[in-house]
Amino acid sequence: MTLRTPPLGQHHADSGAKLTAFGGWEMPVEFDSIRTEHRAVREAAGKFDVSHMGELEVSGPDATELMNRLTTTDVTALGPGEAQYATITDSDGIVLDDTVVYRLPGSGGTIDAEYLFVPNAGNDDRMCERWVEHADRWTLDATVENATESYGMIAVQGPEAIERLETLCDAPGDVSRFTVEPRTIAGVDSLLARTGYTGEDGVELLFDADASAAIWTALECQPCGLGARDTLRLEAGFLLSGQDFDAAENPRTPYEAGLGFVVDLDTEFVGRDALAAATDPDERLVGFRLTERGIARHGYEIVSDGEQVGTVTSGTMSPTLGEAIGLGYVPTSHSDPGTELEIAIRGEMKRAVVEDLPFY
Repeated sequence: MTLRTPPLGQHHADSGAKLTAFGGWEMPVEFDSIRTEHRAVREAAGKFDVSHMGELEVSGPDATELMNRLTTTDVTALGPGEAQYATITDSDGIVLDDTVVYRLPGSGGTIDAEYLFVPNAGNDDRMCERWVEHADRWTLDATVENATESYGMIAVQGPEAIERLETLCDAPGDVSRFTVEPRTIAGVDSLLARTGYTGEDGVELLFDADASAAIWTALECQPCGLGARDTLRLEAGFLLSGQDFDAAENPRTPYEAGLGFVVDLDTEFVGRDALAAATDPDERLVGFRLTERGIARHGYEIVSDGEQVGTVTSGTMSPTLGEAIGLGYVPTSHSDPGTELEIAIRGEMKRAVVEDLPFY
């Protein structure tokens, strides 16, 4: 299968970045080293090309109803320029994807659509088809456009992220958490969203794909790849679609995945009835820390009293904490912080303990 390339693809290749396939895209996994890039974001600022994320525009008289019936949050509560994190579930309440929904600012904005939502890499076509199919089924007057190829998207994350942007645009610090506003950045009309996936302050910038190189070059901070993005999000306890939940390989409800906070049972969304009966799941996603030397990896067994009770979904050596951490599903009876577990690593049992999320 031919990989999709982001607008900055040739720029990354020329810079010597190490590239990898991810979600059907060829993306940089690291520019210098994962540890260097991770530390830059925790201590100063780093920039990430996240143009592999999907961008779907939804407009029309029934756009709000369509968004509200296909995501698990109350989209009607969003005012212009506000954003929500949400899950997208099937009729059985299984998470198909997670997303951020932006209600666009309207007057003064750079896009005509009322909503923009961002599915994960490789899910844009599938989510677009889902939205169009349901709009037709429910005879809703809404237009859905997969605009992924038209956008560039760069995240700037870290305690100095806003400071680094102050020389490139007006008042980035005036944009509140989980809001989006139009800004001109390095001469480019953009949307500046105070959102991110690292556990640090920062923004995600959206703009015309052809302007990607101009904005990337103007941002004077450490370039970071998917490797550091993964260690940062794991420290922050953020889930990775297709790994910590997967509708085909590891089907999970939002309640199992620890995402019940984005389920509004007072709204009539697809999967609502199934989730109303599943608020107390038998298994839950937990965070754990190894207390012995070793690194838990995706697919490793989680063991208690000699019996497998779960499977690791994500694991790494935390650059910030200097300890091995991970996520995995276990019976609810084993999910309390302080519960002792073991992880089967290359035939050896390594002690671990359940911890509250986030780790950092």
